[in-house]
Amino acid sequence: MTEWWYLNTHVETTDGRALSLFVAFFRLIEGRNEATGQPRFAHSLTWALSDAQGKIYHADSRVDGNAPRMGLERIERGAGSRDPRLNRAMSEILKRDRVPTPDRVFEGRVYVDSERLDLQYGDARFQKNDDGTYHLTLANPRTKIGCDLTFKPERPPILHGDDGRVRGHAGDEMFYYFIPRNAVTGTVTLDGKALALKHGVGWYDHEFGGAIPSTESEATARAKAEAMQKAPDRIDVAWNWVALQLEDGTDLSAYTLQRCADGKILGRHAIVVDSEGRSKKYEQFELSPAAWWRSKRTYYDYPTRWTLKIPDARIELEVAASFPDQELITVISKPAFWEGRCEVTGTRDGNAVTGLAYVERSGFEPIKDLDEFFGAVGEEVRASVKSVLPLEPTRKEAQDLIAAPKREHYLDGVDITQLSNSLIAPIRAIADRGGKAWRSYAALACCDVVGGDSRKFVQWLAMPELMHVGSLIVDDVQDHSSVRRKGPTCHMIYGEPLAINAGTAAYFITQRLLTTEDMSPERKLRLYDLYFEAMRAGHGGQALDLSGLGDLMKQVAESGDAKLLEDRVIATHRLKTGAPAGALARMGAVAGGGSEDQIEGVGRLFEALGLAFQLVDDVLNLRGFKGDLKLSGEDIANGTVTLPVAKAMARLELSDRRWMAKTLASKPQDVKVVASVVEKLERCGAIEACAKDAEELIEDAWRKTEPLLEDSLTKVMLRAFGWYVLQRHY
Repeated sequence: MTEWWYLNTHVETTDGRALSLFVAFFRLIEGRNEATGQPRFAHSLTWALSDAQGKIYHADSRVDGNAPRMGLERIERGAGSRDPRLNRAMSEILKRDRVPTPDRVFEGRVYVDSERLDLQYGDARFQKNDDGTYHLTLANPRTKIGCDLTFKPERPPILHGDDGRVRGHAGDEMFYYFIPRNAVTGTVTLDGKALALKHGVGWYDHEFGGAIPSTESEATARAKAEAMQKAPDRIDVAWNWVALQLEDGTDLSAYTLQRCADGKILGRHAIVVDSEGRSKKYEQFELSPAAWWRSKRTYYDYPTRWTLKIPDARIELEVAASFPDQELITVISKPAFWEGRCEVTGTRDGNAVTGLAYVERSGFEPIKDLDEFFGAVGEEVRASVKSVLPLEPTRKEAQDLIAAPKREHYLDGVDITQLSNSLIAPIRAIADRGGKAWRSYAALACCDVVGGDSRKFVQWLAMPELMHVGSLIVDDVQDHSSVRRKGPTCHMIYGEPLAINAGTAAYFITQRLLTTEDMSPERKLRLYDLYFEAMRAGHGGQALDLSGLGDLMKQVAESGDAKLLEDRVIATHRLKTGAPAGALARMGAVAGGGSEDQIEGVGRLFEALGLAFQLVDDVLNLRGFKGDLKLSGEDIANGTVTLPVAKAMARLELSDRRWMAKTLASKPQDVKVVASVVEKLERCGAIEACAKDAEELIEDAWRKTEPLLEDSLTKVMLRAFGWYVLQRHY
């Protein structure tokens, strides 16, 4: 049913570069030809080159041309994402017979010889030579990365598990052997240059097995798939796997396979091979995470340091990643996994040992849906804010905050504790409670969706949040609000003067987060322009919001013509929420090197998303927020004319319009009065019409933006994010 061939190698080039590479060739039976009964095969390839000194991970993922069909079938049988919005967004692309990047379709033929080991997967080839050596060639013309390597076995093949039998990732039986040590010669290509090897050591795995599908009809297969989809639970499994080679000649392979739902271990095996090639199996061992890293692309958490103990073998090792970011994203087959070069230290038989290893962690999927995703983004946003605004800043951190590199004398006589208590603490009081992290996500996602690398701009996580928190602090003073993010507003704690000062200071603290050293002056200037464009628009919208629409409400109450009133409400929302979101999106696209059409396209998309977000906010303010993040009906109590109110004024009779205008103008504090206003808005259909407008805004913007963007995981996320905005309940 399933077969894969896997190799990894650690090499040193003649010019002293330390590089590591892994590759996995996959082949599986995905069905049968109804006419001939012969199996239909699907193929995929993943590989990556780790540059230890440069701390760069060059990854590649390739799939068959039939991957879109298989992806759709996987979603239909309930094996896709656990978030229906992500499945829906992915299906839109797959139904157009497209493959979202970073996966790409093989260029060239895919061939597996039936008589000898000879695989050709597009630009990748793996074959066994007559002399017993193995030849591997890989190439990615787009990134100019590749290799031409020969693996010469220096150990005999070793059976893994129970004399070669192991449990597969789907719980079925597999046959598994490996050759733990191979001399590696040849070249590795980096940045288009073939680098000769000084020396190299390699590893080879081969695993195959699983139940072969029956010759049942396609209709029967579909019926089974539908039954699987309707099943209340599905069994997901995950694994941790390590293959290491020590300088004393010892080789070791260990893995644990576990059920995701409850962590139950489904299989665990460790094989130790001594320098003479003799192997011994161990069932009792510990492979435990000792340090963690969070991806800034998927927000998955991965261990980057492990403790490996095999007491009966007198082995105690620490396996540490050469650098954390060795995550491989492959959209079609699985969301992401971590596979990378690690360095080994520890003892064997009481003697100090060192070595190199590869570790793979796959299948755990720590984030199940978009709610969890934005929860993880929010955690990183708060961590980023804390790094920018520490509550106990050093003198250098205080200088960065209120002065400049050559202005150290600005701190002469400054009480840093007082500075923290009066400037940093008021901002942190609101930021630390957490909020809707989508603004921070917007800038980074729009960098990636146009082909950039948002990891160069991770400091932007704090930038939109500080800009937003600053506006919240000042807004709460102006609105006399008492609750913000489940706690008292900033001015309720620190007083209005300190709150106003802290809120406005937050706008300017972000300045040093906007650019990077390697950015051109032209691009820096454009980012500054976009940032201050957002600030100008936001303050314009706030001015309109504060001045209100009371006079216009009186006119509409008499005429029943609410078109102008709706336009005014939309204009305020667009300036306060839509324009800042659009500016952040444009900033991300500029940083990512997007085209002018792409920059403006994602800007317009996020203007619509921001506006829709505010419309949904208006709806939730009336229908109630989950967890009472704000007081339900607060807009009514403040006398604010929101879009549901404007829409109602075109639907209500004259007497009800007059009552609505008079009641809002009185800023009712009686809960029963507020409830009666909400009831009228709901009964006349104004609230639902507002929700419908939000949906149409997003769909219209997506239709215009979608053709400008290459199909990618980030594009899938952005599409799903639109539905997340519409369906949110907080």
